[in-house]
This record gives sequence, structure tokens and C-alpha cells, in this order.
Amino acid sequence: MESVADVQYVVVHGYRRAFRISGSGPAILLLHGLACDSSTWIDAIPALSEHFTVIAPDLLGHGESDKPDADYSLGGYANGMRDLLTVLGIDKVTVVGHSFGGGVAMQFAYQFPDRTERVVLVSTGGLGKEVSPLIRFLTVPGSSAMIAAATFRPWRPLVAGGMRALARGPWSATRDLGEVARIYETLADPATRTAVQRVTSHVLNWKGQFVTMTDRSYLARLMPVLVVWGRQDLVIPAKHADAAPTHGSGNVHVLDDAGHFPHKDHPEEFSRLVLEFVATNAPAQYHRGRWRALLRRGDQYSLESVPAPADAVAGGPAAPAIG
Repeated sequence: MESVADVQYVVVHGYRRAFRISGSGPAILLLHGLACDSSTWIDAIPALSEHFTVIAPDLLGHGESDKPDADYSLGGYANGMRDLLTVLGIDKVTVVGHSFGGGVAMQFAYQFPDRTERVVLVSTGGLGKEVSPLIRFLTVPGSSAMIAAATFRPWRPLVAGGMRALARGPWSATRDLGEVARIYETLADPATRTAVQRVTSHVLNWKGQFVTMTDRSYLARLMPVLVVWGRQDLVIPAKHADAAPTHGSGNVHVLDDAGHFPHKDHPEEFSRLVLEFVATNAPAQYHRGRWRALLRRGDQYSLESVPAPADAVAGGPAAPAIG
């Protein structure tokens, strides 16, 4: 098994994609948040890789992946993940997404239901309007120049060091500043800064998130969904978990003493929740007829009262009913 610290590379569509891969068994895809990279999952990967083939990429424009002038939309990222998995010879995954990565995970499931077995959303974007003012600031005209000045080398170590010192304190309001310090340092790179701002322009503005999946959340009745949040999340409020598409399954867990990165605050608990979720929820099976019926009738469709259409046989056995 590869060390979780080992980063591998593959070229897709002419761009270098960095990723970590370890373990064996069913595949699980871990998608990080905005301005982060695959290292955000390092504490959780060992436990998960005992049961899964774990793939944790650096999304395009992030980490050690290339940062081209390219498509940074949710749909573009979902396509990129499909292509990366195809190159790696992986057909189906349980997709896990944190923050912006949660939006990518939902988009992946929406675009490629035939390749999605389950969805795990971690402090995810895409379920409501509210988001931290610091992220909304990235969409303000002229913010790039202001960030460049704020991350200028002479004072960058002092600012980052101060954030990390505060993160070690006892206050819940500062618990995530260690991760914020890493993001702050990352944004000093002009290519990363440009890519991150291109990402934000696709999903939010200075008022908040304008792209959500709530209008299509009824589609999640066709696949198991787990939601994990931190109760002290100051980036995206934990109340957004109430809008998660779990349809009464009870698969919503708001962790105490955790902020926007519950998988880092409590990696053992996070890994346990994911393992139990997979063990108790059979992988979804894509059926064209059932998917079509759900699209036609929207959230009025009942999986329990309407049998799988005849043309669903091409997709295999009936998908597990959620809710």
C-alpha cells in the first residue's frame, strides 16, 4: 500500500492531475474544499484504506495539480473526476466531498448516477445561501490585488504564524485558523489565486451562494446519502444540514467540538461514520426508467409505491429506497 504522503500524477486532457491512492477494495473518492488539497484527508485515509481503494485528488487549480486557464465550473470538475477515474480503471465510487468538494460530489452524482454508489457530504456547499464573508470577498472586484498585498512575503509568515497560534487556543471561533493559514499561504501564488477566484465566480457572489442542488435534491432518493457537519462551523452554518437530501434516513451527523473540518477535528469518528454508512447501505444501481420517472414527477415520486419500470432491467436489481 502506498503511503498517504505519496502523491502520484497522471496527465488528462494535457493537464497534470495530482492524486493520492491507497488501499484495496471498493473505490471511495475524496474531494477536498476550496483552496485546499488532498492532504486535508490524510488523517482519515489510513482507516478508510483498510476497507477501500481510496482516491484523493488535488482538484484542477489546487495543490500540485496544474492551474490552467480552463473550466472551473462544477460540471467541469465532475467531468474531470469521471475522466480521472476512467484513466485509473475505476468504474464506480462512493463519492465524498468536503465544502466546495461536496458541491462537486453532488454534481458528479447528478451527471453520472450510473457511476455513483453512495454520496457523503462533509460541511458541504450547495445547500443554502449563507457562506463566510471571507469567501464572498473573493468575488469582489479588485480582491485579487488586495489578496496579493495581504499575502506579500515580508509579513506572510507573521500572519500565518499568528493564525496557527490562535488555532491552538481553547476558543471554538479560532479552531479552523490552522487550515485558514494554509489557505492564506496558498493564495500567495498568483496561479492558485486566479483558479480559486474562477471557482468562486461559478457558484457565489458577494451576497452568498447562488448555485445550489436543492431543486434537484429529490434525485438523491435513488442513492444513499450521508451528511457530516461540525457544530461550530463558521464557514457554512451547520443548519444547512437540515436541507441535506437524506429524505428522513437519519444519516445526518453534526459533531460537537468540530468546525468546518470535522474530518480533521475527529478523523476516527468521521472514518467510523463512513465505514458504518457503507456497510449498512447497499450501493445504488442506476435504472434509466426509474430515473426518468423521478425526473418527470419530481419530489412527488414515491419509490415505495411505484415499481421499477420495465426498462429498468438493463440497470440490474432495484436500487435501495432511501426515505
